[in-house]
Amino acid sequence: MLNFVTTNPGKVREATAYLDDAVEQFDFDYPEIQADDLAAVAAHGARSAYRAADGPVVVDDAGLFVDAFDGFPGPYSSYVEDTVGVERVWRMTEPESDRSAAFKTVLAYCDGDPLSTDRVHEGGDDEPPVALFEGRVDGTIVAPRGDGGFGFDPIFEHDGATFAEMSTDEKNAVSHRGRALESFAGWYADR
Repeated sequence: MLNFVTTNPGKVREATAYLDDAVEQFDFDYPEIQADDLAAVAAHGARSAYRAADGPVVVDDAGLFVDAFDGFPGPYSSYVEDTVGVERVWRMTEPESDRSAAFKTVLAYCDGDPLSTDRVHEGGDDEPPVALFEGRVDGTIVAPRGDGGFGFDPIFEHDGATFAEMSTDEKNAVSHRGRALESFAGWYADR
């Protein structure tokens, strides 16, 4: 059984679509480091959660990367949403000629065993290895639209609709997390 480390049951439902019933929610508030790299944040969280769960864990970290702002807010997306807000991020982006952006997720897997993969994020000498899987979906920042989703979904448009305008199934079919989960599921099945 894989422990998906999250307080969000929606993430677990999405993971179950890729990993069948091999996933259960593990509600653990791991210490999140501040870093400019999603992989470093996810790997640190996976190592911490692995020690707490005493078994295999999956942790993800995600963010909105706005091209006009050199990828900001990126790993700081949750903080920016809480402090600046979705509407103000739109207003800051609106005058830019290039409003392209991407949602990215890095999924980190840790089970304490040596990993034979090129996806390994090495820790220190006494740190367990972590396998990393990235998902990305490209889009455009637009004026807020839609009532669904969460976070920056109302201002992120992909193929003509914002994530907030999509049903959960439509969003999951193209989501950055789903793409990372698909990559992980294939690798995990071969282990």
